[in-house]
Amino acid sequence: MATREIAGETILVPVSGKLAQLQQIFVLNPVGAYIWEHLDGERDLEAVHRGLVESFEVASEEAESDLFEYVGALEEAGLIVEAPRPPR
Repeated sequence: MATREIAGETILVPVSGKLAQLQQIFVLNPVGAYIWEHLDGERDLEAVHRGLVESFEVASEEAESDLFEYVGALEEAGLIVEAPRPPR
């Protein structure tokens, strides 16, 4: 995926694999763009959730519900995969 910001909107453009064959682009709203940018393999979902609550005017429960729904949709679309947990 290539991520581009064009005219204030974050756009995801598939550049390889099955999604590129579909010639789809994904336009993210500000909350979706925040989540996308913070799903970097460095932060866990709890950290992303805290950031959502701090950055947007949203109740903790609503942010959590929306986050898990959005992440599920990203996984289902094949845009993200769960990072392996580091060994303890």
